[in-house]
Amino acid sequence: MAEARALAAAAPDLAALREAMAGYSHCELKKGARNLVFADGQPGARVMIVGEAPGREEDQRGLPFVGRAGRLLDLMFGAIGMGRAAPDVEKALYITNILPWRPPQNRDPSPEEIAMMLPFVERHVALADPDFLVLMGNISCQALLGRKGITRLRGNWQTVFGRPALPMFHPAFLLRNPPCKRESWSDLLLLQSRLEGK
Repeated sequence: MAEARALAAAAPDLAALREAMAGYSHCELKKGARNLVFADGQPGARVMIVGEAPGREEDQRGLPFVGRAGRLLDLMFGAIGMGRAAPDVEKALYITNILPWRPPQNRDPSPEEIAMMLPFVERHVALADPDFLVLMGNISCQALLGRKGITRLRGNWQTVFGRPALPMFHPAFLLRNPPCKRESWSDLLLLQSRLEGK
């Protein structure tokens, strides 16, 4: 972890941070992954989404939130006029994960894996410099808030790294539990209201 902190702190920009993460050899997940999944979207966007860990399709393509869950994420944020491909930082999204490498069989990351990658996440947030964070799912909440229980946490603003952060259901969870999309729509409206300064 000391090495992770030093590498992360020394990165002056996002490209250097990506290189530092790629060169970090202490996380065993790296050995079984095809690709480092760093980020997608527009650096400098007002909203930064922090997901959990890459799945099979993310590992293959080297991008976060692709496949069915990624398409749902795009639909959700598109409903409030935002997207990862938007050229305007006011409407853009910037997306990353707690872990850049896929855990075997899509298992949950261990507390040790989360802890060793956390300095990189903190530096990533600092360099991307969003106004708001969206914490997608239990693993993101466990890593950045120190607690789980997304059903209780969602829809309630928190503070992470000195920034407002909104926990939300992960799109993969919504695909398995479609009735919960109602709560996610409510959370998106909460975010939209904050973005509009209401």
